[in-house]
This record gives sequence, C-alpha cells and structure tokens, in this order.
Amino acid sequence: MAKHQPLQFSLDRSSPVPLYFQLSQQLEAAIERGELAPGSLLGNEIDLAGRLGLSRPTVRQAIQSLVDKGLLVRRRGVGTQVVHSQVKRPLELSSLYDDLEAAGQKPATRVLRHAVEPATAEVAAALGVTEGADVVLVERLRLAHGEPMARLRNHLPVGLLGLDDDTLENTGLYRLMRIAGITLHSARQSIGARAATAAEAELLAEPEGAPLLTMERTTFDDTGRAVEFGSHLYRASRYAFDFQLLARP
Repeated sequence: MAKHQPLQFSLDRSSPVPLYFQLSQQLEAAIERGELAPGSLLGNEIDLAGRLGLSRPTVRQAIQSLVDKGLLVRRRGVGTQVVHSQVKRPLELSSLYDDLEAAGQKPATRVLRHAVEPATAEVAAALGVTEGADVVLVERLRLAHGEPMARLRNHLPVGLLGLDDDTLENTGLYRLMRIAGITLHSARQSIGARAATAAEAELLAEPEGAPLLTMERTTFDDTGRAVEFGSHLYRASRYAFDFQLLARP
C-alpha cells in the first residue's frame, strides 16, 4: 500500500472560488496526473487542515466531493485512500491500450476468446464480406492498475495479420496493425450507453444494471479497406469520452 504523499497545494484566499473547491480540484488534478496513485493515502483531515491552514470542515468537504466522484474512499483503520482516476479518452483514431499507456494507467490485457467464426450480418456489412464468411474474433478484457476497464470485441478479416494470445496480451491491436504495415486512415464510430447484464457486470466488477458506455467502430486503411469492426463496453464509473466541438462558420 502506498504511503501518504506530501503534495503542495496553492490556495487563493482572495478568490471567490470556495477553498474546499480549490482543494478538491487540485487533489483531483494530482490523481489524474498520477502524483497520487491508486492506493496512496492522503493522511487524516486534521493533519491536512493544519498543514494548509484550513478548517477541518473545509478539508472534509473537499475530500467528500472526491469520495462522491469515486476517486477517494474512506477506509476504517486506514484513512482516506486514492481509488483510481477516471480515464478520459479523446475521440480520435487511437487504441485504448495506447491511450492508457500514454496516461500512465499501466494497461494489461486478458484474452477472453480468439477464434475464427462465421460473420453475422452486422459484422459482414461492416467488413464488406459475405454473411457467413470466416472472420477472426478477438475478445479481450482491458485492465488499468489491475482494475477492469473495458471489454473489447474486435472482428478482423481472415489473413489480415498474424495474432497469438501472448502478443495480444502485451500489445494493442492498432499497434500490431501498424507493425504489420497497415496504415490506419479513418473510422466510422457510434457511442451509446446501456445497463450491464449479469455476465457483463461480473466481468467488469460492476453491479448488475450499472451504466456502461458502448462504442462501435469500423476502421479503414489508406486504401479504403475495412480492417476491423469493434464492439466495445466501457465502465462508465471509470471511463469517459472527451469531445472537442467547433462552431460552424
């Protein structure tokens, strides 16, 4: 278990922004940057209040706001502990593995299924093959800091690239495609949400009925060929998509 981290905070007492909110924002930023890793202890409220020259209720309110967000947890006999930081993924043509790695989230993968199977109508339409034709299915559980983050299900054309379970557990799929000389050019993607089934909840360490983010993506190479169809589930408590919106002139 990680020990208390002596972080420095800068609070502006002349600002109209409440002190508890300033403290909670700086704590959240430290968690997002990895300065407070999962398992880190904050120390007790009295010590933190004394070090910052704040009242104990102010510190308690700041901590409670992060407990409510699921970033901190109070453990009897242990103290206030960092649980995790929520992954915020930009909407661009990148893999979850690469995004987690870039964010310092220590990605890991468990291969749940890797097989050749007949294409359903949906998969066939996405990949531009005949319904019932053979396609490769790769189903994986992606973890960060040992916690489940997403269930990834990808269908690929047969013969696109050689895959084995050891490689899939240590490298992202898009990175493997780039290594094989496949140039990823564009994708068509849709995002939604739904409640977790009992099996999905057990796999992702969520209660049955918990909200899950869904994402379907068909990716094309620079020749216009569809190279993968992904159908993924993400824990809404651990994961978010970031959008940048531009005004139309």
